[in-house]
Amino acid sequence: MSPQTETKASVGFKAGVKDYKLNYYTPEYETKDTDILAAFRVSPQPGVPPEEAGAAVAAESSTGTWTTVWTDGLTSLDRYKGRCYHIEPVAGEENQFIAYVAYPLDLFEEGSVTNMFTSIVGNVFGFKALRALRLEDLRIPTAYVKTFQGPPHGIQVERDKLNKYGRPLLGCTIKPKLGLSAKNYGRAVYECLRGGLDFTKDDENVNSQPFMRWRDRFLFCAEAIFKSQAETGEIKGHYLNATA
Repeated sequence: MSPQTETKASVGFKAGVKDYKLNYYTPEYETKDTDILAAFRVSPQPGVPPEEAGAAVAAESSTGTWTTVWTDGLTSLDRYKGRCYHIEPVAGEENQFIAYVAYPLDLFEEGSVTNMFTSIVGNVFGFKALRALRLEDLRIPTAYVKTFQGPPHGIQVERDKLNKYGRPLLGCTIKPKLGLSAKNYGRAVYECLRGGLDFTKDDENVNSQPFMRWRDRFLFCAEAIFKSQAETGEIKGHYLNATA
């Protein structure tokens, strides 16, 4: 069961816009081993203090919005908010600063790179208080890394499947990566495997486009594999993009 969150629903509410640095710039904060730490290069708009710019990045990439809302009192923002805990000028650059932001781990879905980057490098890059913004560095704690399952197996299993040992495995990506029909794609796979390669693979751009649907590519690649195996006496393979 998740720990109970202290709320402030009974506290009076007053709408309005507040400076981000009042809640999200916390130079006294001591980072935790479980925090995700990000270093942003920020260029504030004219008239925006660097502390406000750093706090705005922390706010907009975590719990903040442009105004105070009554639903803030229904949770503990202090527990979940990102914090700009340090900011320093970039040596030799005018109006550029490195803002260091700490994010509590509870802000992110376990095992999801997509969720993490959507939060940290999402719509904050279009924030009007900033003239320019760039993510310079990211520290991902061990506690979060352990939530990723990783690949189901490694190189040894690949060698076992192909029955190839004692030498590098040779493969290639089919080119042109876009535009081939499924039949011609399968023909290219066959020629590569028949010519001596151990495997071929889809380019990351190859999904299920109108000129080559995934199912058709699968069938022609399978035919190419079986034919090349029969002619060479070796086990062959093709890696299909099934993730996009």
